[in-house]
Amino acid sequence: MTIVLCIACLATVLVSCKSKKENEKNVTNKSEIQLKVEEYAYVDLSSDLYHNLSENEKALIPIFIQIADIMDDLFWKQTFGDKTMIDTIKDSYTKEFAIINYGAWDRLDNNTSFISGYGEKPLGCQYYPIDITAEEYAQFADENKGSLYTVLRRNEDGTLKTVWYKDEYKTELAKVCELLDQAIAIAEDAGLKKYLTERKKAFLTDDYFASDMAWMDMKDSKIDFVFGPIENYDDKLNEAKASYEAFILLKDEERSKELAGFVAMLPDLQKELPCEPQYKAFVPGTSSDLNVYNAIYYAGDCNAGSKTIAINLPNDDRVQAAKGARRLQLRNSMQAKFDKILLPIGKLILEAEQQKNLKFDAFFWNVTFHEVAHGLGVKQTINGKGSVDEAMGTEKTSWEEAKADILGLFMVCKLIEKGEIKEITKEDAITTYIAGILRSVRFGASSSHGKANMMCYNFMEQGGAFTRNEDGSYHIDFEKAEQTVRDWAALILKTQATGDRAFAEKFRNENGQIMSALQKDLDNINAAGIPRDIRFNQGLKVLGASK
Repeated sequence: MTIVLCIACLATVLVSCKSKKENEKNVTNKSEIQLKVEEYAYVDLSSDLYHNLSENEKALIPIFIQIADIMDDLFWKQTFGDKTMIDTIKDSYTKEFAIINYGAWDRLDNNTSFISGYGEKPLGCQYYPIDITAEEYAQFADENKGSLYTVLRRNEDGTLKTVWYKDEYKTELAKVCELLDQAIAIAEDAGLKKYLTERKKAFLTDDYFASDMAWMDMKDSKIDFVFGPIENYDDKLNEAKASYEAFILLKDEERSKELAGFVAMLPDLQKELPCEPQYKAFVPGTSSDLNVYNAIYYAGDCNAGSKTIAINLPNDDRVQAAKGARRLQLRNSMQAKFDKILLPIGKLILEAEQQKNLKFDAFFWNVTFHEVAHGLGVKQTINGKGSVDEAMGTEKTSWEEAKADILGLFMVCKLIEKGEIKEITKEDAITTYIAGILRSVRFGASSSHGKANMMCYNFMEQGGAFTRNEDGSYHIDFEKAEQTVRDWAALILKTQATGDRAFAEKFRNENGQIMSALQKDLDNINAAGIPRDIRFNQGLKVLGASK
């Protein structure tokens, strides 16, 4: 019996070795660009919630998809320029990768060019003249040059001028307004109808305040349509210009009801932040929404490279002060990233005993409270330097994302202690968070999110939150991990409240990089063939809708 088993084992080993060699051969035969494309795992962006919509509500979806596609085209113009370059690419994988990245630069590899003839990606993309310098921008005296909704262009004599989005993209926005008229005419939900009406006005005026306020008041619609120029991450010159994007979302009403009670806790959670009182004096609004959605369409900025799995809007501090914010958790997208990426990474890097703490519910809560955390801390500096955003300058987004990361984990642990979150333990939250950093940092350390991930990772490692066993697997010290969470949160909140940009820049330069030990971990993850991110099969056919 023993001999039979040994022979069987030997046969298994030989088959395993053969399979490994075949896999290595297959990988060897693939081009570098093909391997890059395959790092994005396909996901069908569908939802059973679609079939719960009324016929009238379903009629809105194709209209919204048409608008989303225009947002997509506008983002191409903003981030790259002439989209027709796609038609000139002969290699199918290169073409596919250009579509994923909205241009010739790999967004998950520090914007490295992968198409010959294109140099470094311009810091200002197409929001500014390609040849603009920081000095020229500083000397340009125009009060609207830093607006979210203007581009800078050159006059015939070469001098700079500002052009509002409504004028720069007039043709495309006119079509958007025509489509919005169709949607407004058939929208039954009063909140959705008002929001779409105000959004149309915003496209024509570049004043989005009223439409953001209307969006905050849109409480009962089963469909949400987040669209327009929203985030400013794509502008690496000044982090000032908003990028066009669109999400079409379906509300999970049952799960949203479960989250509703947490909004009322925000003022108390703010008071419990681990920092001095003056660094948390801001009182967050309690009309904020905390809801769960399934995404059924992505377009533009949110679809470029790594995919967004949660939304925290609006960004306008005036709206946040008056009404709070809406936090939209995209559960189906989260589930896809957990199943295809985070769980396999965790099983690869964590010691066997702690792998049981990898939980989707922990991932869901960590991401949910990441978005909540954006509304905590302070919005104005305590020493007369103006708003936190103004004082932090080019450091604002990386430190804001780091704040949201660590305060999100802090709040989840607090709510577990209080018995408000019952389905996971603090160990689950911490373990899943640390594995999640390795998932996120694969997006590259050049983006604001990437810098935030690296600062969080390095701070926790330096604080002893985790160590490596002899075999290279991670062992988490949960007591030290909780302390580093408190210490890191306190440092971020102080830095923002005092507007200490010089310290922020120095700290980020020293701690916002991928160190050699982590790079080895990432190399092992890549060698294991774990996807880096996801991409979507989406549209009416995927939803099961008839055209």
